[in-house]
Amino acid sequence: MSKNWTDLSIALAGLFQATGLVEQLAKTGYVPTDSYKVSIESLFELNPADTLAVYGGNIANLHFGLTILRDVLQQASVGKQRPHAHADALRYSLGILHLQKKLSGRKDMLGVIGSRLKQAAQQAEHFSTTHDNVIANIGGLYSETISTFRFRIQVTGDYNYLQQQRVAHQVRALLLAGIRAATLWRQLGGNRWQLLVHRKKIADAADTLLRSIPLH
Repeated sequence: MSKNWTDLSIALAGLFQATGLVEQLAKTGYVPTDSYKVSIESLFELNPADTLAVYGGNIANLHFGLTILRDVLQQASVGKQRPHAHADALRYSLGILHLQKKLSGRKDMLGVIGSRLKQAAQQAEHFSTTHDNVIANIGGLYSETISTFRFRIQVTGDYNYLQQQRVAHQVRALLLAGIRAATLWRQLGGNRWQLLVHRKKIADAADTLLRSIPLH
């Protein structure tokens, strides 16, 4: 069966959008509102009609993640040994893929995450999807579940931002959004081998999706 490289690229763009936002947040204390909102709201799309529905049904919502995905894969294809602009996002993404695989074998933890996300979705109806209370809830969920694995993602950046409780909650919520994207990727038949063997196909699919987004 041939892979649907477009769907796989959408899922990976969702992953790199979340980790790219973590990278930016940790270094600047700021994230672009629209991209951040899309990543957080993906956590509440538990029964999507299709892959893109996880991200609001509009490919433009993933412009940030698609750009990072394409750049990372294209640089890997060139094979130049120079520092990458998104080195941290790549490191976080690979870490999330590892954690998601661990999580897939923990039905108990998956059950807790599913039920708590439903509660967070109800909370978001009263506030908003990116309200501080909702993000604190999601961040706490990450701490109580994913953070209990022996392997942990070490987020690097500006200490002045990382020590702020608001930023810490946002980082954890985005890492959970990354787990959501990695889960979607696995459900579509994604595996790490593809990133090595078929990265050009994924990069080309990401580039095609980017070029389909209307310029404003």
